[in-house]
Amino acid sequence: MTGSKPSHIRVGTRASDLAVIQTGLVVTSLREAHPEIEFELVRISTAGDRDKRSALESVGVSIFVRELEAALEDGRADIAVHSLKDMPSELPERFALAALPERGDPRDVLVSRFKGGVADLPAGARIGTSSPRRVAQLRTARNDIDILRIRGNVDTRMTKALGGDETGYDGAILAAAGLDRMGRMDEVSEILDPDDFIPAAGQGTLAVETLAANTELRELIADVDHAPTRAASFAERAFLARLGAGCATAAAAYATLEGDQMTLRGFAASPTGHRSMSQTHSGDISEAAGIGSALANDMIGNGALELILG
Repeated sequence: MTGSKPSHIRVGTRASDLAVIQTGLVVTSLREAHPEIEFELVRISTAGDRDKRSALESVGVSIFVRELEAALEDGRADIAVHSLKDMPSELPERFALAALPERGDPRDVLVSRFKGGVADLPAGARIGTSSPRRVAQLRTARNDIDILRIRGNVDTRMTKALGGDETGYDGAILAAAGLDRMGRMDEVSEILDPDDFIPAAGQGTLAVETLAANTELRELIADVDHAPTRAASFAERAFLARLGAGCATAAAAYATLEGDQMTLRGFAASPTGHRSMSQTHSGDISEAAGIGSALANDMIGNGALELILG
């Protein structure tokens, strides 16, 4: 890095409890890498946090991202921390992913008032999720349960999931990483096998975003980047980008690594979730983005676009 290091860095974060916890994890790593720098959290209430009613597929998960990016542009924050799965698969050129710290647990989990896992749910159980991907995979596993839309922060969704007739839900599907970071994994009914419930691209990964033009800050933040996580993320995001898939699409990709080899598993389903397809593609980790694009091309050749467009 050239030039003098900044003495103070403002870190933009959503104001939700989970977002602040996750940003704190990143800040702890940054402080360890740069103990001479003061890192200050700047809490920003996003439209996505304020709007608890609109379906995510109608407003887009980038509703959680845009106001943090505005804070980068107007100088209220120097860097911003996001959940990578909330970010569009292709960023505007003026922004950069300066660091992707080591990934947390990428899997989905079932939280339910009933004992056992998805296979043990009684017929007609009311399970909450606002993700088309999760809807499709739940329908594949159990076509005799009721899948209901659910919104709210983690605490709100957990309360609804366990409320039964009082809340109208018998359970919900959530991300393991968020519950783990909030210390609530002991309330999980089942950790879902990622071969059957393919996680969202970037699930469990945190992203540190900066302005692309600030090369010195990008170099400094890169000290907490985790190369295997970046490779997996690039493959998963390239898959979605090639499909043109967003949060309103039942599509997902999950990369696993073994040495210098990567295997990427892709998933696509119809809007109703009643028809789906899954394929894998493997290659050298150095070709991560190419693996994602190649898998998407394979699936497009087998009808993926017609499937997801209904």
